[in-house]
Amino acid sequence: MLNKIKQIFGFGSTVDYAALVKQGAIILDVRSKVEYASGHIEGSKNIPVDILKNSLSQLKDKNKPIITCCASGMRSARAKNILKTHGYTDVHNGDGWRNLQSKI
Repeated sequence: MLNKIKQIFGFGSTVDYAALVKQGAIILDVRSKVEYASGHIEGSKNIPVDILKNSLSQLKDKNKPIITCCASGMRSARAKNILKTHGYTDVHNGDGWRNLQSKI
């Protein structure tokens, strides 16, 4: 019900994460190495948000879709902003990794 209300008023995600993954999107988990080691989406790339700016060389194609995720969505939102600021064109905040996993 709440999701339906969000959609009516233009809030909430309308991104088809499963389709993005099928198209080759990178799932970028920006949690710490320890958090990532305790569980993550298979095939995701781990670059903690605190070192993301200095690790952008690991994300070579600025036009490739990237889905950021973390534990709750706060760090992934920050990571999305960092990527957009540095010229990445197709970046989506997937919020918490467990929630994202259920959408792909």
